[in-house]
Amino acid sequence: MEGSSTLCIITIEYDKYCKNNRKRRYSMNKRKTILWLAVILWLVLIFILSAQPVHKSNGLSKAIAEKIIEFIKKIFPKENINLGRFNHYLRKTAHFFAYMILGILMMNVLKIIGVDGGKRIILALLICIIYAISDELHQLFVLGRGAQVKDVIIDTMGALVGIGLSKKCRKMP
Repeated sequence: MEGSSTLCIITIEYDKYCKNNRKRRYSMNKRKTILWLAVILWLVLIFILSAQPVHKSNGLSKAIAEKIIEFIKKIFPKENINLGRFNHYLRKTAHFFAYMILGILMMNVLKIIGVDGGKRIILALLICIIYAISDELHQLFVLGRGAQVKDVIIDTMGALVGIGLSKKCRKMP
């Protein structure tokens, strides 16, 4: 009798282990799916924004710039802000932040698929740079747009900051 009760306990414990392990695997697979989906959606968003003809893209950023300037003028009414220059800086800042987010997303997805350490940093950066270059080349075929090395550099700097932030946050308790 004692042997069968031991066997039952082992079986019950094994069943619990399998159930927990399945939950863990399901949770990990779900997380992988969500992270990959986030990366893909972000890449698609960058592509869609880059596919806009210059008049549409510039119109969108100008509308945002006007709202920001309007807000600034409420705080500093005497401030004279050049819309064209402000819009230019806003567009370059958007490049930076778009690729900063891409850098963070790439670090997360590479971590969850098991790429560790320096390899993850290099691979995340390479993917971001290659996408930035392909994005600029894509713009050669968009009405009124062109490829700019300066934008690839800004994108790369954004990706580096995102990768750095990702590494820094992982070290925090």
